[in-house]
Amino acid sequence: MPSSPIIRPAALLAALALAMTSLGCGPTYVRGNQVEGLDDAAMSTGIDKRDIEQLLHENLTSLMASPVAKAWAHDGSRPTLAIYPLSNQTSEHIDSQLQALLSDVETYMVKTTLVTVVSVERQQQMIAEIEKQHGGGFDPNHIAEYNRQLGAKYYITGKVFTSDERTEDERRVQYFMFMQLIEVATSAVAWQNRAAFTKALIQE
Repeated sequence: MPSSPIIRPAALLAALALAMTSLGCGPTYVRGNQVEGLDDAAMSTGIDKRDIEQLLHENLTSLMASPVAKAWAHDGSRPTLAIYPLSNQTSEHIDSQLQALLSDVETYMVKTTLVTVVSVERQQQMIAEIEKQHGGGFDPNHIAEYNRQLGAKYYITGKVFTSDERTEDERRVQYFMFMQLIEVATSAVAWQNRAAFTKALIQE
């Protein structure tokens, strides 16, 4: 009688995983284009990339409808614009997402052709050089010094913050993205807007 083949544990686990996938059981890795609406569903009450993009879109749409943007379009002056990081005033670890957002703002403003945008990459290098003298990273208190180096006439800044409410088994989190356009010479607020949305965990 022939002996039974030896099945190693790793091979057994792999075979079981393949079988479960074939039967439609257990979790399966998918791409966004494989599942309609995959990026739409909320996975938690935390802020995600889609949420941040929505808030940014609302703010930049407001900027383009503002009197200052209409003045740029009318006179064709294309003033120099710097873009500074948004302050994270939430309890969530979204600093890297907000840092990546700078490139989205840069791309959007370049496409408007209304301003001359300082390269975000060059801007970050310059900030790092200045902050070496102060022993730290980006500091909003040093924006005036950054602007002198960049020759910016305007700069964009802002912050993200939340309002969080809970009951025993439900939670509601309101997210806000506040943005401003500041005129360097006078420190006057040329435009500002606050975009908001809500995420919640509810019992049905």
